[in-house]
Amino acid sequence: MAHRTELERLLAATLEPTRFKDYGPNGLQVEGRDQIRQLVCGVTASLALIDAAIDAGADAILVHHGLFWRGQDGRVTGWMKQRLARLLTHEINLFAYHLPLDAHPELGNNAQLAKHLGWAADGRFGEQDLGCVGALPAALDTLDALTAHVGERLGRATVQAAGDGRALRRVAWCTGGAQSYFEAAIAAGADVFITGEISEPQAHYAAETGVAFIAAGHHATERYGVQALGRQVSEQLGLHYRFIDIPNPA
Repeated sequence: MAHRTELERLLAATLEPTRFKDYGPNGLQVEGRDQIRQLVCGVTASLALIDAAIDAGADAILVHHGLFWRGQDGRVTGWMKQRLARLLTHEINLFAYHLPLDAHPELGNNAQLAKHLGWAADGRFGEQDLGCVGALPAALDTLDALTAHVGERLGRATVQAAGDGRALRRVAWCTGGAQSYFEAAIAAGADVFITGEISEPQAHYAAETGVAFIAAGHHATERYGVQALGRQVSEQLGLHYRFIDIPNPA
């Protein structure tokens, strides 16, 4: 068991959220009970995750995608009211870390995705150094081999924009909705870029530059950091830990 402030301090010390310019608040987003025994982790603070956490007896929920984002109008209605009502009624703390969780060199989404897929970063690129680049294993040096491997490891189909058919030696990646990092990945010397989503321009960039693009799912690429973080802080504080994966087609 740990006090809420102990968990908050440990998460802040681990992820250093003040280093990042982000799209919403990192840290404690909804205050619940003081004492925490059961920590539930998930990707997004959806109603489905909150209800599953209630059923699991959670005192705190740790997520990558929290409730509050830049540009919201601040009204507590509809889906926001439903989520907040559940959290407040059951006195569950909600912690959310966005870019700090993407970027952590060991526990972050990018580091953990690479570990899950079988390679490691040897460089960084892009805004706030969020993107990673590294060498691909020799067995994954074609687009067909790489997409089959990624799809099998993540358990979902991928979307590809083929490049010029070159041998794939260098891979760049950034989890989630990082399709806008494609040009920076090309500049960083990548032969292929992996992220969660693809938008219309990236297909043209792939055709015109010869660098391949793989969209492997926003949710699918961001399942691993929060698990690593949740396990570590739970072990350090003596908490019961559970990861709950809410399926998402995006």
